[in-house]
Amino acid sequence: MNLTISGHHLEVTPALRNYVTTKLDRITRHFDQVVDVKVLLTVEKQKEKEKRQRAECNIHVKGNDLFAESSHADLYAAVDELVDKMDRQVVRHKDRLQDHHHEAAKRELHA
Repeated sequence: MNLTISGHHLEVTPALRNYVTTKLDRITRHFDQVVDVKVLLTVEKQKEKEKRQRAECNIHVKGNDLFAESSHADLYAAVDELVDKMDRQVVRHKDRLQDHHHEAAKRELHA
């Protein structure tokens, strides 16, 4: 799995990189066919302070691309929310793959 963590208007510190990597382990634990992960951490120059910290993630899995983004006042909270969203998408993708193969097997038995 290729993992790219980049920052826009902020420096990705080793602690932040470690935090993101640790959180993303949950996704690879649920689905091992992840090919490529790109994480972009951004501090936006907005007037309101609430949602300035933003985290985006592109995950390339076999046969599909998944994307999620999250904004929060705290970057770590944005990463948490982002990983929750990505985890749901990955689990849904995995279920679709398994259901598809299961249906095909059922049809062959009844034919």
